[in-house]
Amino acid sequence: MKRKVYAFAFFLLLSGNLVQAQVKDPVVESIVKEANENSQLEVLAHELLDGIGPRLVGTPEMQKAHDWAAAKYKSWGIESRNEKWGEWRGWQRGTTHVDMVHPRVQSLEATQLAWSPGTKSKGVTAEVIVLPDVQDSVAFQRWLPNAKGKIVMISMQQPTGRPDYNWEEFATKESLESMKQHRDSLSDAWSERMKKMGYNTRTLPAALEQAGAAGVVTSNWSRGFGVNKIFGAYTKKIPSIDMALEDYGMLYRLAESGRKPQINIQAESKNLKNAPTFNTIAEIKGTEKPEEYVILSAHFDSWDGGTGATDNGTGTIVMMEAMRILKKMYPNPKRTILAGHWGSEEQGLNGSRAFVADHPEIVKNVQAVFNQDNGTGRVVNISGQGFLHAYDYLGRWLSAAPREITSGIETQFPGFPGGGGSDHASFVAAGAPAFMLSSLSWSYGNYTWHTNRDTYDKIVFDDVRSNAILVAILAYKASEDPEMSNRERINLPVDSRTGEQRTWPALREPTRKGGLDQ
Repeated sequence: MKRKVYAFAFFLLLSGNLVQAQVKDPVVESIVKEANENSQLEVLAHELLDGIGPRLVGTPEMQKAHDWAAAKYKSWGIESRNEKWGEWRGWQRGTTHVDMVHPRVQSLEATQLAWSPGTKSKGVTAEVIVLPDVQDSVAFQRWLPNAKGKIVMISMQQPTGRPDYNWEEFATKESLESMKQHRDSLSDAWSERMKKMGYNTRTLPAALEQAGAAGVVTSNWSRGFGVNKIFGAYTKKIPSIDMALEDYGMLYRLAESGRKPQINIQAESKNLKNAPTFNTIAEIKGTEKPEEYVILSAHFDSWDGGTGATDNGTGTIVMMEAMRILKKMYPNPKRTILAGHWGSEEQGLNGSRAFVADHPEIVKNVQAVFNQDNGTGRVVNISGQGFLHAYDYLGRWLSAAPREITSGIETQFPGFPGGGGSDHASFVAAGAPAFMLSSLSWSYGNYTWHTNRDTYDKIVFDDVRSNAILVAILAYKASEDPEMSNRERINLPVDSRTGEQRTWPALREPTRKGGLDQ
C-alpha cells in the first residue's frame, strides 16, 4: 500500500509541476540545443571502441582508455585525474587462430578467453575429447588421466544452432515444443553430469590442467540470438578458448563418433606483470557548495570478446557527453559535479567500492549519484533504491526535462535497496542516494552483453543522446536544489526464518589485487 501512495504522490508532483515546466529554463534549453546540434557521442564512441578497443582490467588497453578519457576531459577544460586504487593481473591479448587438422583441415571460429595463457610459436596440436558421463566423483578421478595430452571440451552440445526466434516463426507448434523439451532434457543431463564429477565450470579447468590436459574448449552459446558469451579463463599454463556453436558441435559429434578429431590452437597472448588499476575522475568545481557532490557514474572496464560498446561504452560516453555539455552551458555549478569512470566493475564493483572506501568525505556529502550500465537504450526506469523521499527530489529534477524524454520513464518509489549489480550499489551501501538509470533492453542480455557482438554498430545514438540530455539536466537540477537530499530509508523486512530484521547491503572491501580466480 505504501508503494501505491508514493507512486500516486509522484504522479501529483509531476502534474503540479507541468505548469512550472512550461516556464522555459534557459539552462535546460541550452543543454538540449547543444546535445542535439553539437553532439560528440559518435566521435567519443569511435575513439574509445574502435580506436582503443576492449578494456579488460589489467591490460595495456585499459590504461590507454584511462589516459584517453583524462586527456579528453582536459581538452574540454575539465579537471581530471586517474586515481590508483590497486593492481590486477597483467595480460595482453594477441591473435588467436584455431584449425581442425584431422580428419580434415578447416579453420574454426574461436577466440581465447580473457587471461588465458598463450601458446608457443607452433601452437598446441592435440586430439579433442568430450567429458565422460561418470557415476560419481570417484569415477571421474579415475578418468582424469585420460585427459593428459588432450584438448577437452567442457560445454554441452546444443541440439540446434538456430536462435529461438527462428523456431518460433517457422516451426510447427509440435516441432517447437519437441525441440524445447529435448533441449531441456539435454541441459538437465549435462548439469547432472557436471554434478556427478564434483566440479563446476570454474573449478573443472584447473583440474584438467593439473591432470595434464593440453587445452580447454568452451562454447557458451546464447540461444536468443545465436552468439557466444565470452568470459575469463581459469587455467594458468594451458590455453582456454571459446568456440562458436557450429564448430563446437561438429567437433563434439566427431569425437563422440570415434573419429578422433585434432585441432591446432595458436594464441599469442602474453602474461604481464601486475598492472596498476585506476578510476578516472573528472570534476567541475562547485561555486557555492563545493564540498557537496553530484556524481555521474559508469564503469569503464569491459570484457574483451567485443569492444564493450553497450557494456559499458554507452554509459561511459553518456557521462562524458553530459560533463562536456555542463561545462559549456553550466560552467559554475553550485555543487561540485564529478564523473566517475570505474575500473573493474566486472570483477565485483571494485573501482567504485574503492572510491567509496577511499573518499568518505565525498560520500557523506553526496547529493545524488546517477549511474548507467545496461545497454544502448533510452532510460525507461528509475528506482528510489529504498530512500523514502526520493520521489520528492527526483520528481522535481525529472520534471525539468522535456516530456519527450521523461514520458517513457517509469519510477518505483521508494523502491528497494537492491544493488542491481552495478556501481550505484557501492554508494547505496554507504547510505548515499544513488540511482540506476535503467534503459530499454535492445536485446542487451542475450545479444550484446559479454559477447563478441558488443561493438560500435550496436549503439542506437538517438537513445544515447536522449540519455545524455537527461543526465545533464538531472545533474544541473541536483546541483541547484536548495535542499540536501534526504537520506532516510525504508525499514527492511523481517527475515521469516530468524525473526530478525534484514540488514542493508554490506559495503565490502574492494578486491585491490586481482588473481586468476577473479
